Amino acid sequence: MSLRVVSPSLLNAWSQTLVRAMSTQGGSKNIGFVGLGNMGANMASNLIKAGHKLHVFDISKPACQGLAAKGATVYTKTSELAQNSDFVITMLPNNAIVEKSYEEMTADGVNKDTIFIDSSTISPDLVKTLQKRITDKGARFIDAPVSGGVPGAEQATLTFMVGGTDAEYNAVKAVLECMGKRITHCGVYGMGQAAKLCNNMMLAISMIGVSEAMNLAVRQGLDAKVFAEIINSSTGRCWASEIYNPVPGICPTAPANKDYAGGFSSALITKDLGLASGVANSSNTPIPLGSLAHKVYTSLCTQGLGNKDFSVVYDQMKKEKFSV
Repeated sequence: MSLRVVSPSLLNAWSQTLVRAMSTQGGSKNIGFVGLGNMGANMASNLIKAGHKLHVFDISKPACQGLAAKGATVYTKTSELAQNSDFVITMLPNNAIVEKSYEEMTADGVNKDTIFIDSSTISPDLVKTLQKRITDKGARFIDAPVSGGVPGAEQATLTFMVGGTDAEYNAVKAVLECMGKRITHCGVYGMGQAAKLCNNMMLAISMIGVSEAMNLAVRQGLDAKVFAEIINSSTGRCWASEIYNPVPGICPTAPANKDYAGGFSSALITKDLGLASGVANSSNTPIPLGSLAHKVYTSLCTQGLGNKDFSVVYDQMKKEKFSV
């Protein structure tokens, strides 16, 4: 009798397939998805792969056409989309757009059984405002921001940070498992966003740290790949160094290899750092490195790099065009 050794990657693929199969055991759901950007389009695609019926909206016609080609129904009014959905997921850029979208989407009333799930990164205060507004209309609302970036959205390995009641968490978990591998209940409304803002502040700080260290190592004559291998087998190892290294040629799928196009924009990380700063101020919490990271990315945006991936901070350091 021989034993077959199964690779960790194959085990992960099998587990994800099992999760998706289990998520549809109760039947296909009608799911609305608003916001089909770099993250949202991949998340929506994974819901289709899991067997759900997708109802989608985005201001970008090409984005809508891409999902329509996979079987989604495209809407021109989010209010109609919501009326036809058991769950509505929103994945939008900022507070103002999220608030306006929910105003338009719920203006004509809501179905009492619909659960609205916001996976954008917004302020915890806005979460509480939206939750009250939608609850008053008879439906339910939770916050469930994500971490894992575009690779996680593509591979359905995102982490979801959920804010809501135990019952609401249990009601949405199977749907979220079609798009992620870790669904964590963080507590009451707004706690998902609290976790996300702290995570993204740490992400920005670590990306700047990796960029500084990589640039210093190369300037001293070290080979970038050799130094990256050292970091990733030592105490400096982190997601920014191992999965999303800002130096071209280190991580094959990282935006650094595409002139920092796509990925997670500098404008969005700047927005998230601004939200984190606001929460820190309101809670009288010192965030010296978080504040400095906010200044760094604000500077990149003023240089016209807001639409570049946030790992472009390395490129600016390398070119000595960096200032705070």
